[in-house]
Amino acid sequence: MSHTIFITGGASGIGFGIAENLAKDGHHVVLADINEQAATDAAKRLTDQHLKASAIAVDVTDAEAVAALPRNLGNLNIDILINNAGIQHVSRLEEFPAQKWQQLIDIMLVAPALLTQAFLPGMRERNFGRIINVGSIHSLVASPYKSAYVSAKHGLLGFAKTLALEVAEANITVNTLCPAYVKTPLVEKQIADQAKENGISEDEVVNEIMLKPMPKKAFITIEELAGTARFLISDAARNITAQTMVLDGGWTAR
Repeated sequence: MSHTIFITGGASGIGFGIAENLAKDGHHVVLADINEQAATDAAKRLTDQHLKASAIAVDVTDAEAVAALPRNLGNLNIDILINNAGIQHVSRLEEFPAQKWQQLIDIMLVAPALLTQAFLPGMRERNFGRIINVGSIHSLVASPYKSAYVSAKHGLLGFAKTLALEVAEANITVNTLCPAYVKTPLVEKQIADQAKENGISEDEVVNEIMLKPMPKKAFITIEELAGTARFLISDAARNITAQTMVLDGGWTAR
């Protein structure tokens, strides 16, 4: 069965990668991004492959704009919400700008709640919904200099568990994907920033900082994330809810 999937941060990185994989399964993907041109270009990349995709520009921290999404999408009923939008800022807490700290929380914790508020009534009405939050290994463990990011990602787990209880009577599930590092533009920037800050090479950042805690010593791939999302969408996962799906190469086994 094909579904309509709304994915935030869908114009690039993990969001676009998951969207492309799920579109190849026959689903209609709605790529939401704050950058309208980027979203439009990304959707065209999919429609050029004869896949079903559309684009919409939205600031996920704008409560009024998010609340209007179901109306603005016209006849598209969103069956699956993937809360993926995210940013990063790496800094010692003493030097962390308060506005930037708030921005990370707003995008990665408050926005998923706003988006869920917007689409949940329709899911309840149709008695079907899948809400997938894209968390992180940092939903489970911490790294220095990422206080806002780690706080937001930890918060997603509590949000998912609470919401799962609230919708338990319906055919709606709420789960969180928690990958270790995925080599996206966001992570590439982190590699460069950490190399500069620590006075080491980018290879050393990868091998001695990012992959060191992972027994498997490998970045998580987009295909692995998309495959896990594909399973969570399926009927086989209808009783999997409030769960933290960890793709970490063994990181948290220690």
